[in-house]
Amino acid sequence: MNRISQSAARPWARLFLSAVALAAFSVPARAQTKIAIGCTATSDCASAMVAVDQGIFTKHGLDAQMVRIGINSTIPAAILSDSIQIGGPTESVFLQAVDGGLDLVAVEGASRMDPIANEAVAAFARNGTTLKEAKDFVGKKVGAPGIGAFLQVLFVKWLVEKGVDPKSVNFVEVTFPTMSDTLKSGAVDAVLTAEPFVTRMTKAGTGYVAAHYAAELARTEPIISYVAARAYAEKNPEAIANFRAAIAEAADIVNNDREKASVSIANFTKQPLEIVRLNRPNLAAPELKSDQLAWWLDVMKQQNLLQSQIDPSKLVFP
Repeated sequence: MNRISQSAARPWARLFLSAVALAAFSVPARAQTKIAIGCTATSDCASAMVAVDQGIFTKHGLDAQMVRIGINSTIPAAILSDSIQIGGPTESVFLQAVDGGLDLVAVEGASRMDPIANEAVAAFARNGTTLKEAKDFVGKKVGAPGIGAFLQVLFVKWLVEKGVDPKSVNFVEVTFPTMSDTLKSGAVDAVLTAEPFVTRMTKAGTGYVAAHYAAELARTEPIISYVAARAYAEKNPEAIANFRAAIAEAADIVNNDREKASVSIANFTKQPLEIVRLNRPNLAAPELKSDQLAWWLDVMKQQNLLQSQIDPSKLVFP
């Protein structure tokens, strides 16, 4: 009787287990939130690049892709048009956008200045010029990857501290990838750039470093923040929390694993890996507080780049 009962029970047991297995496979996988992250071709957004390549965004429930932006100053408009959900504008571009009425908010820090990052920034001049000091730039045409962007605002600050009127310099916008050709054509006398472009143009014989102006300023404020529309951040708090967790994890790799960071930077910027390897990425600094933006607000007011009074406490998403 026992044997018959056990034998009869087995088919039911198998059916039960099959039903459980089928139910498990029938439960839909948790959908990942899609986000597009826009940055220019520099190492400042290396934490996002690494998070994509190393599957860290996926691990935190995000289906993320990186979008390469030519001019930094166009990032706020791209965010507002929803062609990207999160962008990496320089602090100066971010603050000008807010000043202009765009309701943007920083959701995480991307990079900040330090002695190594500052040394990587340069005013790079074309062959045939003799630019060595701030006064030598008077009357010259200087290309910047965005008027009012980080490199240009710092350069203007440097000119002012050296007693040179910034209005005596003619600034034009030139994207990072086209800087070498623009210099060779003689369309500009110098460009405001950073590594790995400095090394690449030096090796190509395009010109020379005229000034390490950021190193002379020696600041430690944020360079770039990851920014979103406030409405998007408020509507998607879980996605923002997951983004922050992923960036914090990836930032540790950027700061401590040079090879992984270099590969991701080369993949995104389309720069040769051997060139990218020569320079340390800009320091990834996820933690961001509103008071860290105070220096930028003061500098930009001095340059008449801001017309309104901006409340720093409203610039960083809680």
